[in-house]
Amino acid sequence: MNSLLNRSEFRLQVEALKARKARLIALWASHEPPGHAIDAAFAAPEGLVWITAPLTEPRYPAIDDLFPAASRMQRAAYDLAGVRAEGSGDERKWLRHGAWPDGVFPLRKDFTSRDFERARDQYPFVRVEGEGVHEIPVGPVHAGTIEPGHFRFSIVGEEVQRLEQRLGYKHKGIEKRFESLTPLQGARLAGRVSGDSTVAYAWAYAMALEAACGVEVPPRAAWLRGVALELERISNHLGDLGYLGNDVALSFGFFQFWRLKEELLRVSKQLFGHRYLMDFVVPGGVAADLADAAPLHRILSVLKSETATLRGIYEEHAGAQDRFIMAGQVLPALAERLGMTGLPARASGQAFDLRVDHAVPPYTAVSLRKAGHTRGDVAARVSVRFDELAESLRLVGEFLAGLPSGPARSELPAPRAGRTCGWVESWRGEVFIALDIDADGRLRRVHAHDPSWQNWPLLERAVLGNIVPDFPLINKSFNLSYSGQDL
Repeated sequence: MNSLLNRSEFRLQVEALKARKARLIALWASHEPPGHAIDAAFAAPEGLVWITAPLTEPRYPAIDDLFPAASRMQRAAYDLAGVRAEGSGDERKWLRHGAWPDGVFPLRKDFTSRDFERARDQYPFVRVEGEGVHEIPVGPVHAGTIEPGHFRFSIVGEEVQRLEQRLGYKHKGIEKRFESLTPLQGARLAGRVSGDSTVAYAWAYAMALEAACGVEVPPRAAWLRGVALELERISNHLGDLGYLGNDVALSFGFFQFWRLKEELLRVSKQLFGHRYLMDFVVPGGVAADLADAAPLHRILSVLKSETATLRGIYEEHAGAQDRFIMAGQVLPALAERLGMTGLPARASGQAFDLRVDHAVPPYTAVSLRKAGHTRGDVAARVSVRFDELAESLRLVGEFLAGLPSGPARSELPAPRAGRTCGWVESWRGEVFIALDIDADGRLRRVHAHDPSWQNWPLLERAVLGNIVPDFPLINKSFNLSYSGQDL
């Protein structure tokens, strides 16, 4: 459902959605000369609700008091498009980091790309005062080969009293770059928003563009997309389970899970042309058909047997369980109030999964068991990963067994002017992409949203009361995207 509202109606509609237990999916701003617009997407009981408020002035009523997850989205909307949330509890800069000066907004249509003199960048972190409190700054450059993010801990002894994140170091101007591309070119960029979720982003973009073109993909293509999405989920869960073992000194688990992940990546390269399945999902279908599924069946059998054994080892390892249980806990009430989503949410009693709740082919043709837990700690998130891993292995087998015959791709006609969206359950959570196509068939505005937007603030809460050495473990149990959030 898509609704066009005035400025005051926008707030009233958000209040009504809150009363109906809707969840905030995304919020973004646009420059639409001579005015602006603010958009928000929600998961309501009846499905996706997308509301838009055209603005004659670049301001609108804040909604972070209703949906706390909107706070950083509102801040980013101002940094990029200069559209301010009036009455917000936090108006600090989010993305700019001194890279462009005050009064310059890259997503405005009159913006001219150029080098700016670096502006002064003094971020006002919230300070914790009191006897024995001191700060530990971590990052943004880290010792490992991970993306940059700054974490400022306020601690007493080793116990964390407060964590404040500062992200945005991976800002790449992706939303501005979309505006210079054709719709088909935009598909390649969408698949690179967050490299570990390339299938999900590519599918969400393709879903939106196919709707604009009035095209349904061939059944075989839909089923092959399902195979790819579950392989992406399996690959990431294997890697995360290995890292989680490594973070509690169970190096055996790290090497075994990464050995299995490497075997799967090699099969993906052999069958689909890319280890991480990049550019496999394309508008209209998939880029390559599956000629021989035998290698995939073999690796599925290996993974099913060996991951079951490894789960037993993890669950019986006293040292690992001592570190996992009750670390980084997010209870269901807090998860619901702050809008937690995806895998961490399912470990905290929030049973949302688009593959079941709003299924599209091939998920409409199979029975999928949602994974879930209520304790909300590292152990729960590990358990959900194991459950989802086993379920995804089963699903890929079902998709291969029921794979329809026929073409794997349809040609797309020119897209119609208007706004469409795609919504896909990635391994990390709900990926959302909104397209706005002009009368000439060009991309006027593209917004890509990663579930990490909702979950980064929950990580700040999850570490409270834990000791500093447990932060890497808690952080990895969430495994949130910097790149997907920073854009």
